This record gives sequence, C-alpha cells and structure tokens, in this order.
Amino acid sequence: MQFSIGREDPATPEVIALLEDGDAYGASLYPAESNHFLPLDALRADTVHFVVARDGQGTAVGTGAIALANGWAELKRMWVVPAARGKGLSKAILGDLESRARDAGHSLMRLETGIANHEALALYERTGFVRRGPFGDYREDPFSVFMEKRLD
Repeated sequence: MQFSIGREDPATPEVIALLEDGDAYGASLYPAESNHFLPLDALRADTVHFVVARDGQGTAVGTGAIALANGWAELKRMWVVPAARGKGLSKAILGDLESRARDAGHSLMRLETGIANHEALALYERTGFVRRGPFGDYREDPFSVFMEKRLD
C-alpha cells in the first residue's frame, strides 16, 4: 500500500469523520470515563503535532498525534481505518510521530490505551514500549494500560 504521512489541520470534514470513527470504536469497548480522547480544539494546539496518513488516491486512512508537555511526548489519536490495517501503516505513523518527538527535543514517549485494544498493544510492545503505571493526570483504571518508550 502506498501512503503518505504529514501534518494537517484536524478540523476538516474528512479528518473529523476519522476521529469520530476512532471515538465510536473506543466507546464500543470502554465506559465513557475510561476514554481519554484528545478533543479537536486540543489537537490544534501549538504543543500538539497531529498527522494524517493518506493512501495513494489521497484518501485519509489514519491519524496520530503527539502532545508535547512535561518532559515527554504523549501519543494520542492513533487510528487506522479497518481497510488499511495489516499493511504497516500504524507502525509508519508511530515512527513518524517518534521522529517528530525527537526533533522537538523529547527522548521519552508515553501513552495510554485500552486493555481490549489487542492490536495496538501488540504494536506498541513490538516497537519497544514497556508497561508502566499512570502518568500525568491519569489515575489507575482497570480498562487502561500505560506504556512508555525511550527515544534516544
């Protein structure tokens, strides 16, 4: 699959639809208080790098973001449409965001994901993330898994 990944404004109808798909998937797995979606206005902040993956026809097929703060980069909004899965796109988006975090001077990436998101957990473990406890404003949650990875 041919694709490109680049920074984009998330406030376009096509990208909003992708974000809503990811939100609906999370809502189907976890109670509302266990979903920690970064809202659209926060995705547009100067401290957030939001990227969109597009296929060879220019259709948006994936998203991801890093929020830069507190000495680390937090991975947010990773989502790939089902038809584009299994082709290395999630790994490519993650690699792009890791490079952006390094370029911004961060040597640590952290994330929170859900316990039922087996594909995401496998990706993160394969790419060097290790489990840890809650960080930042997160609290223990039976539906959450917290992970981090050194980027140096």
